[in-house]
Amino acid sequence: MSGDQGLQLPADPLAFAESTNVSRETLLRLERYAALLIRWNKRINLVSPSTIPELWSRHMLDSAQIAEHLPENATSLIDLGSGAGFPGLVLAALCDTLSVVLVESDGRKSAFLREAAREMGISDRVEVISRRIEKIPDDPPTTVSLPAQIITARALSSLSDLLTYVEPLSGSETILLFLKGKRADEELTAANYIWHIDSQKVASRVDPDGCLLRINRFYRTKGSHHVRRHSGEDSEAAS
Repeated sequence: MSGDQGLQLPADPLAFAESTNVSRETLLRLERYAALLIRWNKRINLVSPSTIPELWSRHMLDSAQIAEHLPENATSLIDLGSGAGFPGLVLAALCDTLSVVLVESDGRKSAFLREAAREMGISDRVEVISRRIEKIPDDPPTTVSLPAQIITARALSSLSDLLTYVEPLSGSETILLFLKGKRADEELTAANYIWHIDSQKVASRVDPDGCLLRINRFYRTKGSHHVRRHSGEDSEAAS
């Protein structure tokens, strides 16, 4: 195990398994995923090459920490700006009863996500949508109905923009689970000018300055206007 400012982080698959108590079958899925990612990353920028040595901590565990915060009755999840598949593919690997929709506008990354789901043996529960987030309400997933039960995102955009993206995908029971970095408090303050937000912050198991932000309810403040934003590249390689 490698340390990061007091955090004990897994440096390899076996350490990851010890940290998360995943089954051998689940670990094999994730090992296939990791091997494929490393191969594809030589051709397309899925994650920053400098983070490959920390793959099991910086990316795998960072994503896996969300699983313990999923509702017990969770059956479906939409992951926005999936990029290399963090956290959506990891959560699909960990949760056998979960149907997962990965939204990724980059065609090459979408191709990787489909291949990874096949390699992991979970393609029957994973749908990859290769279009912009704002197009989803008019052309929704085929495997998961709207409003979404759970929406996740990692390294996508500011909280205010994220809430704009998810507003048409959400209902009164939708739970948002966003992985955020050291600017989480700043983003919450900025978002509160536009949104009323019922949220909880959970300290990250990976990043001493980061957190998992759980939003149970959100709605626009009186007088705020709905401005449709363009998501552009819906994800970027985590640095």
